[in-house]
Amino acid sequence: MAKMTPRTLSGFMELLPAPQQQMERIMEILRKTYSLYGFTPLDTPVIESSEVLLAKAGGETEKQIYRFQKGDSDLSLRFDLTVPLAKYVALHYNELSFPFRRYQIGKVYRGERAQRGRFREFYQADIDIIGDGKLDITNEAEYCIPTYPPSSIRPSPLWD
Repeated sequence: MAKMTPRTLSGFMELLPAPQQQMERIMEILRKTYSLYGFTPLDTPVIESSEVLLAKAGGETEKQIYRFQKGDSDLSLRFDLTVPLAKYVALHYNELSFPFRRYQIGKVYRGERAQRGRFREFYQADIDIIGDGKLDITNEAEYCIPTYPPSSIRPSPLWD
């Protein structure tokens, strides 16, 4: 058996403990801030039906996704958090209260060439307010993201 040299694929993340702890602190600040402004957490699957992910965008999106077959299933890794949210709302519309305010922090995957500042795997932090046609919250989302988190959740020295 040939000797294997361990490596991380180009454009994918593997953080050492200190940077991973910093990433976790940043995500916790985001979670607390989003929750403070009335957003609830949501987690959607990393793998979706390709049909769902390609329903709206098609061409350009198809070039960016990681797509594979598993048995009879045509599957893809999510490339953002918005398309899975739209599917979630469509599936659970009658069970949700509107306006539906959600946040999600999760990894997304883009099947494009890795280069400086552009990764194939990265975290996306998303907030959305979904109405039911009766929503009147002009610019409300802009008010929920302060320049700095409130002092009650501001850790030091990250925000100082």
